[in-house]
Amino acid sequence: MYRKVIFILILAGSVGGFLYFQPFINKKKEFPSIIDRLPTADFLGRCYLLDLANETSSMLFYHKIPFRDFFSQEFLLSQGKSYGLNLQKPVYFFANENGNWGVMIEVSDSSKIHPGILRLNKLLNLKDTLVYQQKSYLYKKENGYLTYDKDWLLVYKGDEYEKQLEQVLFAKKGGIIKSWKAFLKEKQFVDEKLVLYSNWEKLKKYGIETALFAHDSDSSSFSLLTYVRNKDNLGIKLKDTNSLGWESKFYTNKLLSIHLDIDGFRKKKKDPFYNFLVHSANKISFPMVDFLNAWNGDLSFREGGLYTIKEEYIKTEMDEDFNLVEVKSTKDIRVPGFSLLFSVNEKGDYLMKRLFQKGILRKEQNYYRFLTSPPLSIEKKENYYLFYSGNYPSKISRENSNHGIWLEKGTKVQFSLDSLNSKEIFGSIHIPVERLIRRNKFF
Repeated sequence: MYRKVIFILILAGSVGGFLYFQPFINKKKEFPSIIDRLPTADFLGRCYLLDLANETSSMLFYHKIPFRDFFSQEFLLSQGKSYGLNLQKPVYFFANENGNWGVMIEVSDSSKIHPGILRLNKLLNLKDTLVYQQKSYLYKKENGYLTYDKDWLLVYKGDEYEKQLEQVLFAKKGGIIKSWKAFLKEKQFVDEKLVLYSNWEKLKKYGIETALFAHDSDSSSFSLLTYVRNKDNLGIKLKDTNSLGWESKFYTNKLLSIHLDIDGFRKKKKDPFYNFLVHSANKISFPMVDFLNAWNGDLSFREGGLYTIKEEYIKTEMDEDFNLVEVKSTKDIRVPGFSLLFSVNEKGDYLMKRLFQKGILRKEQNYYRFLTSPPLSIEKKENYYLFYSGNYPSKISRENSNHGIWLEKGTKVQFSLDSLNSKEIFGSIHIPVERLIRRNKFF
C-alpha cells in the first residue's frame, strides 16, 4: 500500500511538472526584429521608399529627368520583390559625424538576395569576408560592406563595420537602442515619408535636446521641414508687431530678416546657447554682451547688386610754376550692395561706442566699414541704425516674418522660422529643383 501511494504521488508530480513546463518546452525562440538590430549613431533616419518615390514622381516627370522610370514606385516595388526586399516596410538609415553611414532593409525572401549580389559583383568586384562568422561582401574601393540574414539586409560604408555588425548580430528581442526608441516615439513628422533625427551630444552643448528634419516636395522645389526642441526655456518669442526690414530684390544674393522678442533671453546668461554666442563673438572681439543688452530684437541684412559712390583721393599735379602739389579729387567707384539695420533700446548709443572701440566699426573718409564690408553710409531712423552702400538706403518695408535667402553657387535657398514656443522651434528650408537636377549642378 505504501509503495502504491509513493508511485501515485510521483506520477502526479511528473504529470503536473510536464503540464507546467510544456509551454516553455514548446515555446519557439523569439528573434529580434529589424528595429531591435538598428545600430546607434549621431543621426538616425526612417524612409518609406515607395511613398517617397510616389511623392517625387511629379517633380521628376515635370522636369523630364532621364531614367525617371527607374525611380517610380512601380519599378522600385518590382525590383524589391525580385531580390527579396520588403520595400513596403520602412528603410532605416544611420550616420555619424565622421562620415560613416549605413542602411538596413527588411528582407522578405533571403533566397533571392544572392542572385542580386552576383549581378552587383559584375559591376563592383566585391570580395567575400567573414566578420563574427557572418559572410559579408566588401567593396574595397569605397570601404563599403553588404551582408544579410533571413529577415534583414545591411549596407554600410565606413571604418567601423565590425562594431556596427556586432550590434546587428547580437541584438536581443525587445532590446531596441535608447536613441532609436526615442526617435520612433516622436510625434513630430510622424506622417512624413523621410525623416532624419538627432540627439547628438554636440547639439546638447548648445542646450538642444532633439532635432528632426523631414522631406516635402512639389514639382518646383523640395523643402526640408525642421523641428528643434530645447532642453530649457528659450526665453525668445516671435514679435507680433510689424518692424522694419529690407525688401528683397531680384538681384539679392543674401537676405536675413529677424524680428524677435529677446527680453527673456538676454537675462539667461548661463544658457548654453547664450554662452555659445558670446564665446564665438569673442574670436573677433565683437562685444556680444553689449549687443544683446542693446538689441531690440530686429535685424535685417541684404547683400546683392552694385552701387556707385564717390571716393576722395589725392593726386599730384604741377602748378603754374611747375611745382608739384597735392590736389584732392573725387571719382566714382562701384561697390557691392550691402545693407544692414537693427533696432536698439536706450543702450544703443553705448553699443555704437563699443563697436568703434573694438574696431568692428570704423570710419574711412566720409564712409564707415563693418569689418571687411564695403564703404557704408550710416543713418538713424526711429530706434533703428541703418548701414547701406551708396548714397541712399534701399527700400524698407514693415514686416514681422523671420526668413532669409542664401545664394550658393547659383542655387537660391530660402529659409524661414515658422513658429516657436517656450522650448520648440519650427522652421523650413526651400530649395529650387531646376538647378539641382541639371547634370553636375548640385550646388
